[in-house]
Amino acid sequence: MTTTTQATAVTGAVGTAHTRVEGRDKVTGAARYAGEIPFAELAHGWLVLSTIARGRIRSVEADPVLAMPGVLAVLHHQNAPRVTTDYMSITGTPDPTLAILQHDRVPYAGWPVALVVAETSEQAREAAEALVIEYDEEPHDVAFFAGRPDVYTPADSVVPTDEVKGDMEAELAASAVVVDVEYTTPEEYHSPLEPHAATAHWDGGRLDVVDSNQSTMWVAGELAQLFSLDPASVRVRSEHVGGGFGSKGVRPHQVAAVMAATVLQRPVRMVLTRRQMFSLVGYRSPTAQRIRLGADSDGRLRALDHHAQALTSTVHEFLEPSAYVGRVLYDADAHRTTHRLVRLDVPTPTFMRAPGAASGSFALESALDELAEKCGVDPIALRARNEPEVGPLSGLPFSSRNLLACFEDGARRFGWADRDPRPGLRREGRWLLGTGTAAATHAAGVGPSTAAVTAQADGTFDVRINATDIGTGARTALVLVAAEALRAEPGRVRVHIGDSDLGPAMFAGGSMGTRSWAWAVMLAARELRERLALGGAIPPEGITSRSDTSEAVGALAQQERHAFGAHFAEVAVDVTSGEVRVRRMLGVFAAGRIVNPLTARGQFIGGMIWGLSMALHEEAFRDSASGTHVGADFAGYHFAANADVPLIEAHWVDDPDPDDPVGIKGIGEVGIVGAAAAIANAVWHATGVRHRHLPIRPDRVLSANSAGGSSA
Repeated sequence: MTTTTQATAVTGAVGTAHTRVEGRDKVTGAARYAGEIPFAELAHGWLVLSTIARGRIRSVEADPVLAMPGVLAVLHHQNAPRVTTDYMSITGTPDPTLAILQHDRVPYAGWPVALVVAETSEQAREAAEALVIEYDEEPHDVAFFAGRPDVYTPADSVVPTDEVKGDMEAELAASAVVVDVEYTTPEEYHSPLEPHAATAHWDGGRLDVVDSNQSTMWVAGELAQLFSLDPASVRVRSEHVGGGFGSKGVRPHQVAAVMAATVLQRPVRMVLTRRQMFSLVGYRSPTAQRIRLGADSDGRLRALDHHAQALTSTVHEFLEPSAYVGRVLYDADAHRTTHRLVRLDVPTPTFMRAPGAASGSFALESALDELAEKCGVDPIALRARNEPEVGPLSGLPFSSRNLLACFEDGARRFGWADRDPRPGLRREGRWLLGTGTAAATHAAGVGPSTAAVTAQADGTFDVRINATDIGTGARTALVLVAAEALRAEPGRVRVHIGDSDLGPAMFAGGSMGTRSWAWAVMLAARELRERLALGGAIPPEGITSRSDTSEAVGALAQQERHAFGAHFAEVAVDVTSGEVRVRRMLGVFAAGRIVNPLTARGQFIGGMIWGLSMALHEEAFRDSASGTHVGADFAGYHFAANADVPLIEAHWVDDPDPDDPVGIKGIGEVGIVGAAAAIANAVWHATGVRHRHLPIRPDRVLSANSAGGSSA
């Protein structure tokens, strides 16, 4: 290869719409997912989950099940391989929910109490359903509600639980206008298209796990520590993932697969059912949030007080940081955000698309709309009036902040200037019409990653990085980043991802994946380009450059780094049936450098659709008597279907950050933040009634309208 070839102009790289490089494989079925890859002598495992919410296992009647056709093993707390949780997890603390089949305690309904392994999946399921387990049941408590006296301050949290600035009570007392309201959000579930699946087998003394996850490095590291293995002896592969949204970390089914493969010394596959996913892979905690806003008569905030309450399990603590979003969006003389938890006999919640920000933004952005109404100020003008110059609590400068540009562009596109602010005036037949808006933000973090880029003698390039594409288009984005850095056509670049043997890299989560991986790929590709510029023939094994961004990430200046956005929604409300229809949605975002406009728009719109679903449909219920879910399936847990989704537009504004070497901010989560609030604010504008409890169901609309007040 000559240096002239390397220096040719690049077409179709970063900033140009590009179809997914693996798209053909996915639509033709050539792309294999974790539950589809064939193995010789494959056995199948099926988890048996507890039917009680609290107590102890008295007995496991395994012998009749072992006599059933095809059954190979029944593992339970008396005979399963031992694991350890005395280690430091990647999340900072060990996760006891992974210590399955280790003891007779039952902490919640749906806890794994046994594992049946058989020759076929059907045999395993039949045997698992026939297994008789006797319990000593104890009283349980699954009731979550605002004002519980047994709340506590979390000990371990990804974000600070409490942050305070100024004298809150004094500023509230001095405020001309005060809003003091409570909001709630229900349990919500990830429901990715591909169920969780893992296949474990031993290959020459090395554990090999083919899995559907959001970080092979994370899963490999946890399994190595759980089973006291040398990390080098564990390999995890996850080439194609059909969605995750935060749920595809390290879960009990992977541990069960390794246990069974160890006992039987043959490959064992675990595939969860939809119903099992409601117990085993986490969810978004319900929240109860109280917001107090104090402002001058023109809407300038003097006080912002956001108190959020969520639940956690008795097994492992997890915090849904709902009050966090206000620490970024608005300035105030007094600023307080607090989080509290209550321990219940329920499964442990987990990260779910925009954790904390999705639920917290509904409350905060609804409260801002209520304040705008009280002050007689346009909701966009109110937000502009409270725009901070630096981080409201941190005092750090923003790397870039173009929220107001999003509102300005969105207002123009949406026709906001023609809006009459008075509610309940627009009508089409039985439908009342209204419009609403809300702000969005999400942190733009980054994590250390390593990458290798190889120039081949045939003029192509191979990029190797332990990234995970969970459906976001990350694989394609990395092709474009590499092509730009190499000054090569994207068609000459191949990207290899989803293998823990490729080395450490950031997980796919927190809107940090593509930003982190792109940095590592860019550095390795640039170094390779410089080496190739020296001339000379490329040997048969190619020329490889490697990168590690650990030092560069650690040297980043301390700044507030966030993506921002503005949501607009128009709704129609049928006052006779209570039905709410979203007629159109618009989102405008400031999210740094957009690598691939095609997949970026899909990510923004996907988040907005989920916000619509959150606003109007999604809600899980627990039966207080049994502690179990009511309708733990797609028949009972409703989310937006095609008929519910209107015309949705997503656009973005320029959001340069000259001090950032990558310029990418991440877009997977900012699209859902604030979307539910924009719809709720539009429902108020249509009907004159506030809905402070999600989802906005028809019965709530009818009861609130008949009462002439806010929803119950």
